[in-house]
Amino acid sequence: MIVGACTLKLIIYESNSLKDKRHIVRSIIGRVGSRFNVSIAEIGLNDTWQTSIIGFACVTNGTDHANQILSKVINFIDGDSRVEIIDYNIEIM
Repeated sequence: MIVGACTLKLIIYESNSLKDKRHIVRSIIGRVGSRFNVSIAEIGLNDTWQTSIIGFACVTNGTDHANQILSKVINFIDGDSRVEIIDYNIEIM
């Protein structure tokens, strides 16, 4: 069993309040969760207006497959014009 985990630090430019930020983050989390077979949640910087840390993970039987899934999710989130990825960390265990 191989577990792939990733954390993303995001800047949310369109956010002017915590309500705006949560709306955007929930939208991204919902879209990723429905499109890819990963567990995803906001895991840090919950009380800041324009930054967020999102974590997601997948379980598979190969390291190549885990890396592919994580890369696809990162590319999908990077394609969202509302946010910019400023840092990410991938771990495959």
